[in-house]
Amino acid sequence: MVTARKKGRPVFILMAALALLVSIPCEPALAALIGTDTVIDSAGAAGVRERLNQLLAREDVRAALLAQGIDPAEAQARVESLTDSELAQIAGHVDKLPAAGDGLGFVILVLLIVLVVIVILKVAGKLK
Repeated sequence: MVTARKKGRPVFILMAALALLVSIPCEPALAALIGTDTVIDSAGAAGVRERLNQLLAREDVRAALLAQGIDPAEAQARVESLTDSELAQIAGHVDKLPAAGDGLGFVILVLLIVLVVIVILKVAGKLK
Protein backbone atom coordinates (compact mmCIF):
# COMPACT_ATOMS: atom_id res chain seq x y z
CA MET A 1 0.00 0.00 0.00
CA VAL A 2 2.87 2.32 0.82
CA THR A 3 4.46 1.68 -2.57
CA ALA A 4 1.17 2.47 -4.31
CA ARG A 5 0.99 5.80 -2.47
CA LYS A 6 4.54 6.68 -3.40
CA LYS A 7 3.96 5.80 -7.05
CA GLY A 8 0.62 7.64 -7.09
CA ARG A 9 1.97 10.85 -5.56
CA PRO A 10 2.93 12.56 -8.91
CA VAL A 11 -0.47 11.70 -10.34
CA PHE A 12 -2.15 13.11 -7.23
CA ILE A 13 -0.14 16.37 -7.52
CA LEU A 14 -1.01 16.64 -11.21
CA MET A 15 -4.72 16.04 -10.55
CA ALA A 16 -4.75 18.60 -7.73
CA ALA A 17 -3.09 21.19 -10.01
CA LEU A 18 -5.60 20.50 -12.79
CA ALA A 19 -8.50 20.82 -10.33
CA LEU A 20 -7.16 24.20 -9.23
CA LEU A 21 -6.76 25.36 -12.84
CA VAL A 22 -10.29 24.30 -13.69
CA SER A 23 -11.69 26.20 -10.73
CA ILE A 24 -10.10 29.52 -11.85
CA PRO A 25 -12.90 31.75 -13.11
CA CYS A 26 -12.74 32.64 -16.78
CA GLU A 27 -15.08 34.57 -19.02
CA PRO A 28 -16.95 32.48 -21.54
CA ALA A 29 -16.62 33.42 -25.18
CA LEU A 30 -19.65 35.16 -26.59
CA ALA A 31 -20.19 33.81 -30.05
CA ALA A 32 -23.08 34.47 -32.36
CA LEU A 33 -23.89 33.93 -35.98
CA ILE A 34 -23.40 36.89 -38.28
CA GLY A 35 -25.26 37.54 -41.46
CA THR A 36 -23.77 37.34 -44.92
CA ASP A 37 -24.65 40.98 -45.59
CA THR A 38 -22.47 42.03 -42.65
CA VAL A 39 -19.47 40.19 -44.06
CA ILE A 40 -20.08 41.58 -47.55
CA ASP A 41 -20.48 45.12 -46.19
CA SER A 42 -17.20 44.91 -44.30
CA ALA A 43 -15.40 43.63 -47.41
CA GLY A 44 -16.94 46.45 -49.45
CA ALA A 45 -15.91 48.97 -46.80
CA ALA A 46 -12.31 47.79 -47.07
CA GLY A 47 -12.44 48.42 -50.82
CA VAL A 48 -13.95 51.88 -50.34
CA ARG A 49 -11.33 52.71 -47.69
CA GLU A 50 -8.56 51.64 -50.10
CA ARG A 51 -10.10 53.76 -52.88
CA LEU A 52 -10.22 56.81 -50.61
CA ASN A 53 -6.62 56.22 -49.54
CA GLN A 54 -5.57 56.10 -53.20
CA LEU A 55 -7.52 59.29 -53.84
CA LEU A 56 -5.79 61.04 -50.94
CA ALA A 57 -2.39 59.87 -52.20
CA ARG A 58 -2.76 61.79 -55.49
CA GLU A 59 -0.75 65.00 -55.74
CA ASP A 60 -3.61 67.11 -57.12
CA VAL A 61 -5.84 66.07 -54.22
CA ARG A 62 -3.08 66.85 -51.72
CA ALA A 63 -2.61 70.27 -53.32
CA ALA A 64 -6.36 70.92 -53.15
CA LEU A 65 -6.43 69.91 -49.48
CA LEU A 66 -3.53 72.21 -48.68
CA ALA A 67 -5.24 75.04 -50.58
CA GLN A 68 -8.27 74.55 -48.33
CA GLY A 69 -6.04 74.58 -45.23
CA ILE A 70 -6.40 70.85 -44.47
CA ASP A 71 -3.39 68.76 -43.54
CA PRO A 72 -3.31 65.63 -45.78
CA ALA A 73 -2.05 63.49 -42.88
CA GLU A 74 -5.01 64.57 -40.77
CA ALA A 75 -7.39 63.75 -43.63
CA GLN A 76 -5.76 60.32 -43.93
CA ALA A 77 -6.22 59.72 -40.20
CA ARG A 78 -9.87 60.72 -40.41
CA VAL A 79 -10.47 58.31 -43.30
CA GLU A 80 -8.96 55.51 -41.21
CA SER A 81 -11.29 56.31 -38.30
CA LEU A 82 -14.52 56.29 -40.35
CA THR A 83 -17.14 53.63 -39.70
CA ASP A 84 -18.40 51.34 -42.44
CA SER A 85 -21.68 53.24 -42.81
CA GLU A 86 -19.84 56.56 -43.10
CA LEU A 87 -17.57 55.05 -45.75
CA ALA A 88 -20.59 53.86 -47.72
CA GLN A 89 -22.11 57.35 -47.55
CA ILE A 90 -18.89 58.98 -48.75
CA ALA A 91 -18.50 56.41 -51.53
CA GLY A 92 -22.00 57.27 -52.73
CA HIS A 93 -21.07 60.96 -52.92
CA VAL A 94 -17.72 60.30 -54.60
CA ASP A 95 -19.32 58.03 -57.21
CA LYS A 96 -21.84 60.74 -58.14
CA LEU A 97 -19.15 63.35 -58.81
CA PRO A 98 -18.08 63.79 -62.44
CA ALA A 99 -14.61 62.46 -63.16
CA ALA A 100 -13.50 65.19 -65.54
CA GLY A 101 -16.50 67.44 -65.82
CA ASP A 102 -19.52 66.83 -68.00
CA GLY A 103 -17.75 67.46 -71.32
CA LEU A 104 -20.10 70.27 -72.38
CA GLY A 105 -17.50 72.91 -71.54
CA PHE A 106 -14.94 71.17 -73.74
CA VAL A 107 -17.36 70.97 -76.68
CA ILE A 108 -18.22 74.67 -76.35
CA LEU A 109 -14.51 75.56 -76.19
CA VAL A 110 -13.77 73.59 -79.37
CA LEU A 111 -16.70 75.23 -81.16
CA LEU A 112 -15.53 78.70 -80.09
CA ILE A 113 -11.99 78.02 -81.31
CA VAL A 114 -13.32 76.78 -84.66
CA LEU A 115 -15.55 79.87 -84.91
CA VAL A 116 -12.65 82.21 -84.14
CA VAL A 117 -10.46 80.50 -86.75
CA ILE A 118 -13.23 80.82 -89.38
CA VAL A 119 -13.74 84.52 -88.55
CA ILE A 120 -9.99 85.21 -88.79
CA LEU A 121 -9.77 83.38 -92.12
CA LYS A 122 -12.80 85.32 -93.49
CA VAL A 123 -11.34 88.65 -92.37
CA ALA A 124 -7.97 87.78 -93.90
CA GLY A 125 -9.70 86.87 -97.15
CA LYS A 126 -8.40 83.32 -97.21
CA LEU A 127 -11.87 81.80 -96.87
CA LYS A 128 -14.66 82.52 -99.37
